[in-house]
Amino acid sequence: MADTKTTKAKTVVTKKATEVKTLGQLQVELVSKIADRLVLKRSNAAGELANPRAITLTRKEIARLHTAIRAAEIAAQKEIK
Repeated sequence: MADTKTTKAKTVVTKKATEVKTLGQLQVELVSKIADRLVLKRSNAAGELANPRAITLTRKEIARLHTAIRAAEIAAQKEIK
């Protein structure tokens, strides 16, 4: 029979970004990640980027930040009403 691969399950404790950071902090981090992504794309085009997966990871982090910012905005609107 074929050998089966066994891996250890990783236990990751995450906190929602809206619980940890304020809306302003999230927006500052978003601007930083967008700038990082631009640098990564330029490096990749020049052939200097060692890990092209970094572009994908940064893009996903940007999407997570957009989601967290939107969730914070919705929570703020609910508090006002």
